[in-house]
Amino acid sequence: MAIERVTVVGLGLIGSSIARAAKARLPQVTVTGHDASADVREEARTLGLCDTIADDPAASVLGSDLVILAVPVGRMADAAAAIAPGLKPDAIISDVGSSKAGVADALAKALPDHVVIPAHPVAGTENSGPAAGFATLFEGRWCIVTPGASAPADAVAALSGFWEALGAKVDTMDAAHHDMVLAVTSHLPHLIAYTIVGTASELEEVTESEVIKYSAGGFRDFTRIAASDPVMWRDVFLANKDAVLETLQRFNEDLTALQQAIRRGDGAKLEDWFTRTRAIRRSIIEQGQDDAAPDFGRRH
Repeated sequence: MAIERVTVVGLGLIGSSIARAAKARLPQVTVTGHDASADVREEARTLGLCDTIADDPAASVLGSDLVILAVPVGRMADAAAAIAPGLKPDAIISDVGSSKAGVADALAKALPDHVVIPAHPVAGTENSGPAAGFATLFEGRWCIVTPGASAPADAVAALSGFWEALGAKVDTMDAAHHDMVLAVTSHLPHLIAYTIVGTASELEEVTESEVIKYSAGGFRDFTRIAASDPVMWRDVFLANKDAVLETLQRFNEDLTALQQAIRRGDGAKLEDWFTRTRAIRRSIIEQGQDDAAPDFGRRH
C-alpha cells in the first residue's frame, strides 16, 4: 500500500513532530493537520506544520491513506467518531497512545468497518504544544506497532514503513504485552516522579524553601518527568490501570524489602541491589537508548 496523504489529528508534541518529520523526510507525502482547539490550529498554521490545517475533523481526513490520532487516550473514541464520516474505505487508522489494549478496543468499536492498527512511538519530552515538536524526535527511537489478528499484512507493512521513514525502529507486539512492558518502563516511573515531586512540594513549606533551593540532580530529574502533560498522563493511568497496579504492587514489595534492609543495616543487600540496577543503566547505553555523557549531557 502506498501512503501519499497523511492526516495528523492532534497537534501537540507528538502530532506536530510527526508532521514536521513527514514534511522533512517524505516530501512526496501530503500532510494535513487538525486539532480540536482553534488556538492550536492557528498556531500550527503560523508554524507551517502541515500542507493544510483543516478546521473540521471529517474534512481533514478526506482522501487520506493514513490517519494518525495523536490525542490523549481518553479522547480516542471521540476523535475516531469525529473523523469517521470523512474516511475513505481503505484508509489506515492508527494512533500514538502510550497504552494499547484499551485504545485498540475503543477504535475498533468506533470504526468497525475500517483498518485500525494501533502504534506507540516511544519518544517524547516533558514539553507540549505545537511549538514543542521537532522533526528528529523519532530518530533512533522505537515505535511499537500492535496490529490485531485480522489486520491486513500490507497495511501493517505500510504503517511500519511510514515510521521507519521518520527515522524510527519498528517492532510489533501484542497490545496487552505492550501495556505491561510500558507499565514498567514508562508509566510506573512517571507515577513515582509525580509522587516524589508532590511530596517534596508539601515538604517545601516545612523546610522553608530549601527543597527547591538545594535540589540535587536526582530530584531535578524527577521534576522533568513530573512536568509532563497532566491530561495525557491522567488518561494513560486510567486506560492502563490493570498493568500499572500490578507493577505498582511489585514495586511496593521491593520498596518494603529495601526499607527493611536499611532498618536492619543490611549493607550487603543494598550494595547487591544497587549493583544490579547500575548494570541496567549500562545496558540502556549499550543499546543506544541514551548516552554516557556526564549529567545526561547537560551544559553547565
